[in-house]
Amino acid sequence: MTVYFIGAGPGAPDLITVRGLKLIESCLVCLYAGSLVPEEIVAAAPSDALVMDTAPMHLDAIIEHMKQAHAEGKDIARVHSGDPSIYGATAEQMRRLDDLDIDYEIVPGVPAFAAAAARMKTELTLPEIAQTVIVTRTGMKASSMPEGEQLEVLGQSGATLAIHLSIRNLVYIREALAPYYGDDCPVVIAYRATWPDELYIRTTLAEMKEAVRKAKITRTALVMVGPVFGETEFRDSDLYNPDYSHVLRNRGKKKSAA
Repeated sequence: MTVYFIGAGPGAPDLITVRGLKLIESCLVCLYAGSLVPEEIVAAAPSDALVMDTAPMHLDAIIEHMKQAHAEGKDIARVHSGDPSIYGATAEQMRRLDDLDIDYEIVPGVPAFAAAAARMKTELTLPEIAQTVIVTRTGMKASSMPEGEQLEVLGQSGATLAIHLSIRNLVYIREALAPYYGDDCPVVIAYRATWPDELYIRTTLAEMKEAVRKAKITRTALVMVGPVFGETEFRDSDLYNPDYSHVLRNRGKKKSAA
């Protein structure tokens, strides 16, 4: 018996991985985060499978269902949104399973920031503009940020920022980042990326709060900050430069001996 932690992707049902979907189709127990996982995905579970939304459950209740399935020898599809490695609250579940000696595996999924970039037809890293992407959040009621991970520190990098779980913290985001990025730095607010009601707002640090207020967005949105979202003048990468040599295109390779 195995518990499979499956990343369902950002929202569109067809963005789940082939491996993840096949596991859902085969597992006789499916526990899914109903607030963020489309019902179309878990509808792929076997007709006789136990399918339960864990959104109203606490951790102990979820683990009890896993223990019961383990006793019955039934594999579990534990379906989370996005990718399980990012704000998935999976580590605490895996720690419990380790204590119970229950086997588990992790199946990655498409994270929201990658999906949002795809929908906006943009690259998060551009030559000599930004070569680093920081996935972070801000301190809110649920938990504070570890020392050194505050935006006042991360902002000094000038990197592309994907700020999760912070749509209600826009005043702080502007105050923390404006000294490093400038008030006119491009911002993208990605609301429910790839869902049918998705919305993308292109704005700036100075104007994002008002833009979000007008759109009446209060949750399920990603704040993406960085010059890459407004930059159109950048040099081509050397990856496909005919004058650049690498191991798969070595222009200086010696001719073999006759």
